[in-house]
Amino acid sequence: MRSGGCRCGTIRFNVSGEPLGGVACHCRDCQYMAGGAANLSWVFHGDTFTIERGNPKCFKADSDSGGTFFCDNCGVQMFSRPDSDPQLVAIKVGALDDAIGFAVEADIWMNSAPSWHQPHIDALQFGENLPANSK
Repeated sequence: MRSGGCRCGTIRFNVSGEPLGGVACHCRDCQYMAGGAANLSWVFHGDTFTIERGNPKCFKADSDSGGTFFCDNCGVQMFSRPDSDPQLVAIKVGALDDAIGFAVEADIWMNSAPSWHQPHIDALQFGENLPANSK
């Protein structure tokens, strides 16, 4: 079991089970969210994730977007539901109380990365999203 939440403590969550993988997303939306860097997330099965306290708000970049969930008090982005598979949850590593064991296994959306974004050593590289059969 891993726990996490926002900076002010308004929202708390738990996730159980083993992560499916660590991802660094370099898409333009993630660059906005991460202040210019890649967005680091640990992907889990969505049914292992529960909100224990609070009610996160959701921002959708467009009507088909799975959305990014954040605290409307402190602004911390905690997780997203990937557009490509809403049965997954991508937890922002910074929102976890303890991210021991996290490693980037795939750099995605490298086609959108600025030249100064460096791929992670030993991580798989994808120009866009992960292929459907790689989960």
